[in-house]
Amino acid sequence: MNANPDAPLPAVSVIMPVLDEERHLRGAVQAILAQEYAGEMEVVIALGPSTDRTDEIAAELVAETASHANGRVHTVPNPTGRTPAALNAAIKASRHPIVVRVDGHGILSPNYIATAVRLLEETGAQNVGGIMHAEGENDWEHAVAAAMTSKIGVGNAAFHTGGEAQQAETVYLGVFRREALEQQGGYNEEFIRAQDWELNFRIREAGGLIWFSPELKVSYRPRPSVKALAKQYKDYGRWRHVVARYHEGSINLRYLAPPTAVLAIAAGLVAGAVLTPWALVIPGGYLAAIALGSVPAGKGLPLKARLQIPVALATMHMCWGWGFLTSPRALAKKVIASRRPAVLASN
Repeated sequence: MNANPDAPLPAVSVIMPVLDEERHLRGAVQAILAQEYAGEMEVVIALGPSTDRTDEIAAELVAETASHANGRVHTVPNPTGRTPAALNAAIKASRHPIVVRVDGHGILSPNYIATAVRLLEETGAQNVGGIMHAEGENDWEHAVAAAMTSKIGVGNAAFHTGGEAQQAETVYLGVFRREALEQQGGYNEEFIRAQDWELNFRIREAGGLIWFSPELKVSYRPRPSVKALAKQYKDYGRWRHVVARYHEGSINLRYLAPPTAVLAIAAGLVAGAVLTPWALVIPGGYLAAIALGSVPAGKGLPLKARLQIPVALATMHMCWGWGFLTSPRALAKKVIASRRPAVLASN
């Protein structure tokens, strides 16, 4: 891509799906425009039907960058509000050979794009990504961030907990070669959630390399309430089961842990009420485990935040597991009927 050190850096398109992101959108775009990258760059924001000031802020960003020779912001409509449809619309409206996905509540580290472009060249990967660095702005969000970056919360997922640079099943967000996206026809728009994992699975099945590196870091803002976190993780579990049905052999033990925990705890509660109190050792043991696990996870946080980590952990585990167990088979049938996304047209 840039084997000659004197050659210009490849141009980059940053795509961003947004819906009700007035709180973080401006900061996310400013972090993109402030990237330490000497190549040409554009930002394409796909606007869903927001109910807050997201569209107004996006229009301001377009106007503010209209005269910039580099780093201009464009918008495209996404009337469905669905993330994969937004991503495909933004890809179609973009034009550069490197495509960087960023969310409206994600903040790129200053050298993120430069590092990703270098890693694409060094590894030959089709997609590179790094750490989803969860950071909160209040006690509840600090608790969720601690849960999301601990192994007791998310297992051995490197993009949450870190680790050595290595080949990966999937990565957070991603920096792609455009030809890989076009070869796969973009994101499957039937996958309301888990569309990243599903796309990366197809890239790997086609022989492409997905690469994780801790050099890449994106600051992530957690959901602001228990209700919002519960819905997020229920949807994650629900759609991860759809991926498992759609792509046989794509499941592993880490993904089976939450539904197994839900079933074991439910069985323990029922047996404890009907048969013997000793069965309550199962839910009791789970509560003890997350309480103990929250101690190292909450190191350095205020007391109020530390006390909420077990709530965040239980919400994540139970809702993911419940979503996985109750995922309707009709969702998989709908996805299978679509077979694959429409081929993206090159601009």
